[in-house]
Amino acid sequence: MKKLLVLVIALVAALTVTACQKKEETLVIFQNKIEIDSVLRTYATAWGEANGVDVEVKSCGGDTCAYGTQILAEFQSAKQPDIFVIEGMGGYKVYEEKVLAFKGDEAWISDTELEFKVEDKVYGFPVAVEGWGMAYNKTILEAAFAHEGNGRTIDSLKNVSQAEYVEVFAAIQAYYTANNMNDYAVVSMAAGSGMTWVTGLHNFNGYLSAGLSYSDSTVIDKLNDGIVDDARLTQLANWVEILYNNADQTILNTGGYDEQVGKFATGKAAFLHQGNWTDSSYANSTFEMGYLPHAVLTEGNDSIFIGAPSYYVINKDSKNVSAAKAFLEDLAASAEGHDYMVNKANMVPAFNSVTLTPATPLSAAVMAWNQSGKAYAWWQNDMPSGFGMNTLGPIYGNFANGTITKAQFIAQVKAEIQKLA
Repeated sequence: MKKLLVLVIALVAALTVTACQKKEETLVIFQNKIEIDSVLRTYATAWGEANGVDVEVKSCGGDTCAYGTQILAEFQSAKQPDIFVIEGMGGYKVYEEKVLAFKGDEAWISDTELEFKVEDKVYGFPVAVEGWGMAYNKTILEAAFAHEGNGRTIDSLKNVSQAEYVEVFAAIQAYYTANNMNDYAVVSMAAGSGMTWVTGLHNFNGYLSAGLSYSDSTVIDKLNDGIVDDARLTQLANWVEILYNNADQTILNTGGYDEQVGKFATGKAAFLHQGNWTDSSYANSTFEMGYLPHAVLTEGNDSIFIGAPSYYVINKDSKNVSAAKAFLEDLAASAEGHDYMVNKANMVPAFNSVTLTPATPLSAAVMAWNQSGKAYAWWQNDMPSGFGMNTLGPIYGNFANGTITKAQFIAQVKAEIQKLA
């Protein structure tokens, strides 16, 4: 009896030690989107219960927590994150020594074109997709085309030229004039102070990727070496001129984000130069909307700009690599993961197998373009720090307000690129 009691006590002690060890090896996710903290915790808890894994979600971002500072502290803690977030090449370079390379045969990799890669090795799982094109008001476009009377349709503009946009913008303006719609805009776009991310990053990204295959980094590589593609730059400048000539001039030069998006949200602009992150502004909008391509090139523009701004990566020093990989795989492949991404977190998934459609209109449009394979890459974040917003943005602003001509715009942008050599 004493031997049996000793055996039971030993067994309980062993189980206690095992339980403690399991708790110490909890899967820790450290992420930077405060707005999804609650729903991610709920999903992670349910996934952990189903898979026999303790999962802890830590969130840091927004105005109250500096992710870049806090994650360094997390790496020094006794319980380092197993999964954390990087934002493109800049983030990878900061945390390169901590990031695990995937083997490359993981199922989710073959289900997306937006994985984060360095020298053909996959390091990052795309958290979500964001995109922008020329957001359009379907009601205005269809009314303007009916007024024009030549049978033009929205679908006919999915492979579009600059000349066609000139005609479309003229048709919209003629419709406004005929109906005394004097406070309506053809294009709502802001290019002034504080909005240089719209111009120097997003608009200029057209120079970097329009017309190229998704992985073609030729133009951004040349830019970083100080080399200019004169033909592409001229085509970009022509497109910027077309946009500026048809924009609400007050919003263009002095408007901020709220004025730019508000004009479109209230149904008083045919087009908006913004991305699907504006979806929260359309709760009271009564018109249908979608995306058409930017006409950065003279002709043959058939895609919108789509990218994954952030990626989940695995800590290569983690003791829970298998569990971390399983968590990401199920997020991409399971019905529960799809429901979390689309319905709970209101994100656009980067995975082709997702059949759910976001309820928000521009996110739904981005997802449709992405799944049809019509995407130009995001390369603007691979430019030198500050080059887009601080260097190019003011040049865009001066072109908008008439301080410089189109020829001077081209010359000044070219000169700044050449300084990168």
